[in-house]
Amino acid sequence: MSQVWLGTAETRLVVLRGNSASGKSSVAAGIRERFGRGLALVGQDNLRRTVLRERDRPGAANIGLIDAVARYALDAGYHVLVEGILYADRYGEMLARLRADHRGPTHAYYLHVPFELTLARHATKAIADEVGEPQLRDSYREFDLLPGAVETVIGAESTLDETVDHIMRDSGLAGLPAVDR
Repeated sequence: MSQVWLGTAETRLVVLRGNSASGKSSVAAGIRERFGRGLALVGQDNLRRTVLRERDRPGAANIGLIDAVARYALDAGYHVLVEGILYADRYGEMLARLRADHRGPTHAYYLHVPFELTLARHATKAIADEVGEPQLRDSYREFDLLPGAVETVIGAESTLDETVDHIMRDSGLAGLPAVDR
């Protein structure tokens, strides 16, 4: 089987993972705001919950949809930020293929927040009434890292601005111009 190349040597692929209420969406929004146009945000919650309205299960359709959207955006010349819980056992293979196929730099980050802080943060979310502590506890996975030590772990002590700064610098997005599209 031949290599399927995605994007260009200049496009950046950033994967941002972590448990519920770890700050993924806030960090992704901060990166997008700082970067400007030319950064595609591929959010698991949007594609899984809103577009497909499906549950997060092994082999679910959203896995392929996330892959297809990320690939399309990279090939269209966008930098791509894939964001979500993205459990390693369900999404790891797809993320590994994206990483292997991408021509440019790929960076992955795991936001680690202890369960007690996750619970406190979750209580402030709009879905707190729908998803309680038992469901949150069942879905929480301590250090659900991708194989191969491909992720940088960012702990709860890192503020939102510090995390955005770190990812922008580390991924190279900080030195790249926005694209007027």
